[in-house]
Amino acid sequence: MLYGRQAEQSVIGGLLEGRSGALVVRGEAGIGKSALLESSAAKARARVLRVTGVESEADLPFAALHLLLRPVVDHIEALPPQQAEALRGALGLGGATRGDPFLVGLATLSLLVELSAAGPVVCLVDDAQWLDGESADALLFAARRLHAEPVVVLFGAREGDFPARGLPELRLGKLDTEAAQKLLAEQAVDLPPAVRDQLVAEAGGNPLALVELPRMLTAEQRRGALVPLSFSLGTAQPVTDRVLTGFRDRIAALPDATRSCLLVAALDHHDELDVLARAVGLLGASLADFAEAERAGLVRVGLGGVAFHHPLVRTAVLLGCDIAARMAAHRALAETVDDDRRAWHLAAVTRQPDEEVAGRMEDLALRARQRGGQTAVSAAYARAAELSADPAEAVRRWTAAAGAAAEAGLWQRAGELVDRARHQIGTTTPTGTVLAELAYVRAKLEIEAGRPLQGVRLLLDGAEATDDLSVRLSLLSMAGFYTWASASHPDQVALARRTEELCPDGDGLAAMVRTINHAFRLILEGDAVTTLTYPMPDQTERIPFEVRFIIAYQSMVRADLDGMLDGSAQLVEDCRAEGRLGRMPQAMTIFTIAQLLSGHHRSARATVAAGLALATDVGQPQWRSYLAGVHAWLSAVAGAQEECVAMAAQAIRDADHRRWMPGSCWAEYALAALDFGLGRYDAVLDRWDRAMSGPTRHAFLWRYSWPDYIEAAVRVGDPQRARDQLRRYTEWAEATGRSRPLAVLHRVRALLAPDSAAGGLYERALALHAEGDQPFDEARTRLVYGEWLRRHKRRAEARTHLQAAMEAFDRLGATPWAARATAELRATGLSQPDRSRAGDPLDVLTPQELQVVRLAVTGASNREIGAQLFLSPRTVASHLYKAFPKLGVSSRAELARLELA
Repeated sequence: MLYGRQAEQSVIGGLLEGRSGALVVRGEAGIGKSALLESSAAKARARVLRVTGVESEADLPFAALHLLLRPVVDHIEALPPQQAEALRGALGLGGATRGDPFLVGLATLSLLVELSAAGPVVCLVDDAQWLDGESADALLFAARRLHAEPVVVLFGAREGDFPARGLPELRLGKLDTEAAQKLLAEQAVDLPPAVRDQLVAEAGGNPLALVELPRMLTAEQRRGALVPLSFSLGTAQPVTDRVLTGFRDRIAALPDATRSCLLVAALDHHDELDVLARAVGLLGASLADFAEAERAGLVRVGLGGVAFHHPLVRTAVLLGCDIAARMAAHRALAETVDDDRRAWHLAAVTRQPDEEVAGRMEDLALRARQRGGQTAVSAAYARAAELSADPAEAVRRWTAAAGAAAEAGLWQRAGELVDRARHQIGTTTPTGTVLAELAYVRAKLEIEAGRPLQGVRLLLDGAEATDDLSVRLSLLSMAGFYTWASASHPDQVALARRTEELCPDGDGLAAMVRTINHAFRLILEGDAVTTLTYPMPDQTERIPFEVRFIIAYQSMVRADLDGMLDGSAQLVEDCRAEGRLGRMPQAMTIFTIAQLLSGHHRSARATVAAGLALATDVGQPQWRSYLAGVHAWLSAVAGAQEECVAMAAQAIRDADHRRWMPGSCWAEYALAALDFGLGRYDAVLDRWDRAMSGPTRHAFLWRYSWPDYIEAAVRVGDPQRARDQLRRYTEWAEATGRSRPLAVLHRVRALLAPDSAAGGLYERALALHAEGDQPFDEARTRLVYGEWLRRHKRRAEARTHLQAAMEAFDRLGATPWAARATAELRATGLSQPDRSRAGDPLDVLTPQELQVVRLAVTGASNREIGAQLFLSPRTVASHLYKAFPKLGVSSRAELARLELA
């Protein structure tokens, strides 16, 4: 029976009754997390899957996930092929290709949902602070996406460990005195009241202490003799330390053979008793020697292996042994366990450089990388480096370890490993490729720390150090982008020039990278940059992702919005097809911008919402900042003032720490767009004047804002203020030669033109709009043209344009703009009904519902939609179930009549 945990049981019971979601139960060692989880699961009418994190397995990739899912691996075949392949590879079940770790998380979610079709599923993940990093990432990724499925994931973790951003938490406090007394009475019925009172005070509300401290009493103390308690009543020593001392004393009293058995079990958690029997046999013991430890209440031995009474028992075993015993146990295990574990045990007993063992550890790192386990890769490479006899090999391995740690987001650890590599360089001369790789890792650390231009300098040093063309071009591509993406700095132009100069001459990819970096330099120097072309290599599939991203991004520079939309859509699709979820936020960012600039606002809102969720899940604050800024602009145009301000604040918060210009730029652009839509034109001008002279002044995005600046200046009666921006916008729009910017150019010229010329300019703008689909800008042209016609008493003509503008704004969900068009229509004398936004069914859909509906219209099944949106099929069905009545439809077939752009 659990004492004093009624409130906590109620919380978990409510979650289990709702049958969907996740919860992290936190508390100090011994506070009762495991007991609470087990008690709750025992009451659940569900299939229960269990795993407990074990410290000795923290460097084995997907070890915990394998134990959790082992009873149900036969269901993997029911998953989509790509997910099944990734999960099999992660679990070491024969998958041939390396899986993106986040794809493994999606596969884990799909598997749990597949199981739940036969009934509710509960996953108990105890001691989560000791999960291997890959298992933790996969389980958290899946847990965050439980919405409508009868699946519950319960984590137990110590305070301060196991970060689980986005999941609700339940913290276990100490038991109150009444509950503590009841628990102690159950454990020690023969103790005098005075001794019980002492024990309750000593335990401090910790259930484990209440169970274990009575075992530490001497016979005299049990009778109530007035002698000091053996665990030092009244000292400042933490109660868990005193319990640990008690465990150590009990272990020390065991026979030597039993202690050897416990040490083997503590060093390698293995559930095959025959393997365990062989290992302890090499130490002169047998499984029967565990009996003494079982009788002492320290372990349980069964078909599932050895289970320690509490993790502190395992800790006490390891603390209580000497180095000779530990090495003997490692040697015994090295002769009995599989390849991965064998390498670690051999490394544990190797005290001097040994290239053979170092090579085994590197092989282990390569196997871990194939399974997608960067945390394990880093640990294995680091141990290989420590054991390297050749200093040059040590540098290479320290560098590889640092790179894997950075990939896993372990920035502090990566920095420590970089320092080890740099220290070793003093004793050897690494190859240029190793120096380039080390520079790349150091650059990532600098960028993460908010020093992007220092990171660029390191990338350039690395590019100069290597003769490998592919490595060099990759470093130079990153250098060009991060030079531009940094907040304004006096060194940017010089760094951009050096980056361009280091690009090698040649055809194909080399010429492309040189041209791209030339464009970045011109942007930083304020050039219009519109006539550049990118020579595509013969095999475009070999172009690195970073270069393809930049090509799509710089389509915006040339106003090639069709190319931007197509290129970014292909990037997103390729990331999905290849299971590269870690790249998806970056691809979805550029795709959202392309949709936004093309006037596909509804689609952009759905994409940005999915991208933000994914960027948060995979720990990419830079792209989260960028997406939040874009989201803020969409919110501004939709008239969602509070949402716009909140998203802009998030974008700036994530960007400022890293001096990351794009997120801050979009946030400022969004806030100005909000002011513009609400008619606060003075505020628009002031905000843009500050932004275009501040840290984001070199952002190319401002070219797209110049028309708004011009219109705001006209509306406040200060057209002269717009002249400079008109000149700059004219230079760019005419250089592109594209209909979209030219149409907007004619619109803003009309705003400044005399009446005799304005009408013709508006008509020319509309003719150009007809050449390229850009509904938002066309509606804005019709709005200002309609206003101009009304002022000139041409009401019938004005109504035609204002009606078209109002309807377009409605379709785009641009609420303040639709309201302006409606007000202008009324001013022409045309009666207008109250146009409540509730009358537009698409606007009542959430971004996720809209995205699901858009894919459902194409005929995609729930499983196919889920695979694209990283959701379970059941969640997809739930979104459709909620969306249909909002849209006034009852089936997928009826969705075809909706306009979903």
